Amino acid sequence: MTQGLLPLRKAAGKWLLPQPKDASQTGEYVPIPTAVKLIKPPFGYKFSEENKMLLIPIPHELEALEKAKKYLKQYPSRNVAAWLTKVTGRYISHVGLLYRIKHERSRKAKVSILRSWARRYKEALELAEKYESKKGTKVYNQAKEIVESARHLDPEHRNRTAATPASSDTTDRTTPERNI
Repeated sequence: MTQGLLPLRKAAGKWLLPQPKDASQTGEYVPIPTAVKLIKPPFGYKFSEENKMLLIPIPHELEALEKAKKYLKQYPSRNVAAWLTKVTGRYISHVGLLYRIKHERSRKAKVSILRSWARRYKEALELAEKYESKKGTKVYNQAKEIVESARHLDPEHRNRTAATPASSDTTDRTTPERNI
């Protein structure tokens, strides 16, 4: 199994779209699509009536969960889970509470890392395009010559030139092309 497929499989069972950063202050929570069909919705969400692959947020449960995160700094997880169950009327175990908070932190960290990578790659791409646009450079001209001289080796290029109708270019049509 390749390394690249493993994280995708791990992420397939979890919802990866975090709520907006100020959702707890404004109360504007957004529905979250799921990648796989869940048996039970996560704490703070319920299934949509028309689509079981869409999780609808329950604002009072999510607000209580935010308070519970703060309480975990002062109280044991069992007491916080019991308080959360009493306030919301929906059961959550202390292990489930810790699991939810742990994975929420890891998702937020992953999102911030991916966003920083995207920003860096965008800057690098802009810089590369800037250098590529300078056609007067010696390296650009050498690379262009190498690419033009190697075009006849590219099978896709050969198929494209063979598929186009004959024109008045200098292509030698007397020798048959061999597929390698």
